[in-house]
Amino acid sequence: MSHKHINLLRAIFHDPVSGNIHWREIESLLHHLGASVASAHGARFHATLNGCEEFLHHPHQSNVCDKMLIKQLREFLARAGVTPSTYENDA
Repeated sequence: MSHKHINLLRAIFHDPVSGNIHWREIESLLHHLGASVASAHGARFHATLNGCEEFLHHPHQSNVCDKMLIKQLREFLARAGVTPSTYENDA
């Protein structure tokens, strides 16, 4: 995993929740992890990773994700077995 993706994973799991993460970075990370990301209805995207499914909402007014989306993404990744510690030893 690239340092860019590891740093993004750390930012997603860091407290306090970051309000400066761009949607395209999240989408890139999900694809890198092997997730299936398909457009659903409107701004919704259906993501599947390691048997876990989640509907994520693309930001409407900008490409920067709000804190609620980052929290939702954090919970989704944790359910799918993806945490920063999983990949830190590989770096």
